[in-house]
Amino acid sequence: MDKIDTSAEAAESAALPRCYEFHANPDAQSGAQELPNTLQKPVETKSPAQWAYERLILYIQNFEKTLDADHEVAMGFTGGDAGVMRIEGMGYFDPDMITFYGSDATGARTQLVQHVSQLNVMLRALPKSVEDKPANRIGFRLAADLEDS
Repeated sequence: MDKIDTSAEAAESAALPRCYEFHANPDAQSGAQELPNTLQKPVETKSPAQWAYERLILYIQNFEKTLDADHEVAMGFTGGDAGVMRIEGMGYFDPDMITFYGSDATGARTQLVQHVSQLNVMLRALPKSVEDKPANRIGFRLAADLEDS
């Protein structure tokens, strides 16, 4: 027998975040099967910046799961000659700004500040920056911080 939701339950379900992905390769790593508790809160309770920040953490974390021990996550930029930024930190400023902290290919410190309406992030795998240290997994540290806050 099919479950029938009340109008309140239907409205709540419509407001809760969902994640769906499809890959041509059935063996490809997929995104989150179950969203962490912090992402299961209704979208209306979050600013656009917080909502984008939380989902980006999830995408970074899932991307890092596909990397080998010799690679770290970075962002590629389109247009201009900005190149690639190794992601070393991330944050948001309510209601609508996201910022990324990191370093470029030369090791220079970089920071990208972007309005959520212009958000466009390409995740890339770069060889880790220091050969004798484990690859940096920023997505897992960001997720842990999110759970603690």
